[in-house]
Amino acid sequence: MPWVLRGLREGVVTTRYPARPDPEADAWPGGIDVVERESTASDGEPENVCPTAAISRGDDGRLRLDRGRCVLCGRCVQARPDLFSVHRGTETARLSRRTLVVPESPDDDDEELGRLREDLGRRVRALRRSVHIRHVDAGSDGSDEWEVLALGNPVYDIHRLGIFFTASPRHADVLLVTGAGSLGMAEPLARTREAMPQPTVVIAAGTDAISGGLVSPSYATADGVGRMLPVDVWVPGSPPSPFSLLHGILLALGRIGEGDRRGRTDEADRRGRTGGGRQEGRA
Repeated sequence: MPWVLRGLREGVVTTRYPARPDPEADAWPGGIDVVERESTASDGEPENVCPTAAISRGDDGRLRLDRGRCVLCGRCVQARPDLFSVHRGTETARLSRRTLVVPESPDDDDEELGRLREDLGRRVRALRRSVHIRHVDAGSDGSDEWEVLALGNPVYDIHRLGIFFTASPRHADVLLVTGAGSLGMAEPLARTREAMPQPTVVIAAGTDAISGGLVSPSYATADGVGRMLPVDVWVPGSPPSPFSLLHGILLALGRIGEGDRRGRTDEADRRGRTGGGRQEGRA
């Protein structure tokens, strides 16, 4: 019975996130930051380094990076460490596609984000205690699915939060979509969403699902799933780590804030004080 001895030796390995910060999540390379937005012509064109055209220049001539297109290859950091750096942390999910572009523009409309948050909060108000997720692969390379699968292992144990995966869209509250948005999956995605009880929450998980990644634009993909159905939460990463996926799901449910943008919500703080690591089953 080696598993018994291993359990006694290692103790509880399940993370306490989101009730408590997790050092593994905080140290994880979750994205790329723009360190210095300005560069001169003599420095070359740093945006040409990116294989997915995630780096661009704004109207003011300053560099910006779209985490929704970034595949985390690290070429930009390797080539221009004076302009780019690795972002540590996994709370990278956002409610608006345009807020995945960093640094954030001063023109970003906080009122619009507030409306998105309010609308989503109204739709998920009844889903606090027991949530079921239907996962659909819309043309993935398989890496995203490994991370989704990891959510059920003893380290992350998503069931402790009252969140479960289901094979039937008729029992699902949340639609989690991975993959670049294969055109052949347009109709199955539409049928899945139509079969789900309303209101439905949709999460695009991974760079492929957000923008199509390395395989878009192409004749076979739709440049991400956002062109196929309305998306409520965007989780960047190639692939996104289980912590990032967990953050995106909790963000969709209103149990946590937008990470380094907003911090944890009052409810997440309350869950930390009252032992939010306990499983929440059906009422």
